[in-house]
Amino acid sequence: MTTNKFVQLEDQYVANIYHPLDVVIERAEGVWMVDVDGKRYLDCLSAYSAVSQGHCHPRIINALVEQAQKATLTSRAFRNDQLGSFARELCELTGYEMTLPMNSGAEAVEVAVKAARKWGYEVKGVPDGQAEIIVCLGNFHGRTTTVISFSSEAAYKRHFGPFTPGFKFVPFGDMDALVDAVTPNTVAFLVEPIQGENGINVPPAGYLKFAETLCRRENMLLIADEIQVGLGRTGKLLASEHEDIRPDIVVLGKALSGGVYPVSAVVADRNILGLFNPGDHGSTFGGNPLAAAVSRAALRVLVEENLAENAAEQGEYLMQRLRRIESPYIKNVRGRGLMIGLEVTPEARGARRFCEELAVEGVLCKETHKTVVRFAPPLIITREQTAWLADKVEEVFARIEARDAAGKGEPIAG
Repeated sequence: MTTNKFVQLEDQYVANIYHPLDVVIERAEGVWMVDVDGKRYLDCLSAYSAVSQGHCHPRIINALVEQAQKATLTSRAFRNDQLGSFARELCELTGYEMTLPMNSGAEAVEVAVKAARKWGYEVKGVPDGQAEIIVCLGNFHGRTTTVISFSSEAAYKRHFGPFTPGFKFVPFGDMDALVDAVTPNTVAFLVEPIQGENGINVPPAGYLKFAETLCRRENMLLIADEIQVGLGRTGKLLASEHEDIRPDIVVLGKALSGGVYPVSAVVADRNILGLFNPGDHGSTFGGNPLAAAVSRAALRVLVEENLAENAAEQGEYLMQRLRRIESPYIKNVRGRGLMIGLEVTPEARGARRFCEELAVEGVLCKETHKTVVRFAPPLIITREQTAWLADKVEEVFARIEARDAAGKGEPIAG
């Protein structure tokens, strides 16, 4: 079938909750994706950081195939021979005592919220039903009903109420506002070390360390949502490490399985996750043997192939190259490691047309919040590939600027 036919099928039968570029991928390997017409693209989204180890990494795929031929699902009604080893390896890698595996990132955030509330009632002594969790304006933690209850994005909430109470908003990076928001009923502060969906926003230096100190002083939990930024993406295993902090709860997902299978997890110490009892939470697929085997392989690839280190090296180079581009359409380049946002000026008339033009050049990326082009390639990207990417970005901005100056209108989308 043609690209147009595939697009028509999706538009007809799939609920319209995304605005994708009209590129139809047929296969992928490493940092490259190939569409149904045979055109090759450098993947600069990595499925929102899920494919950090690269597409179809052979070690992860081998683990998937081998385990799929043995057992795929037992449910937690029985034990399996992969879950315990996965839990131990994840805890040893991250430095926590316990984990609770789930499937999607939003599910793991829900677990963190429940864990923080349970801790607040049973350990801190907050009156039942009065627990408060502080969150940041511009956050993105998922799209379940409870999670959108503490989103500040109106579009995520329209016609989905009533919402779950118990959340207070503060501006991201504002230390004074964080202090002012704390009450005796505050059980946790939930924060992304870098806001991804809100435009790759990096907090001021010292903000996360300040938050950790405040949480210790006020007897509240620090929860780091590292679903997008964790597991090597920013140049360290966890983005929290950039400020040498140890959150009480860390939420993981996406790259936890290398993009091969839906896996998420919450990690924390026993004094928090040990509060859960049978029936407090559950998931038919959470912790299944196939997921555990895949994630074990994905974590080994992450560590043994030094992907965090490569993210730091290639990310620094890419940011330097992007910052050197002289264009009236570039307002700012920011990020850490291989999580980089290029913000365009109002004169640029939005980021999407730059993404569309980059697709024509064989680079797939996605706009976020309409004004930011996000660059997040797989962490296996080489220097040669990173340099090629930077060249293409420079070419596209120069071409669109020249086209606009000549009054020739919008670029042609690929």
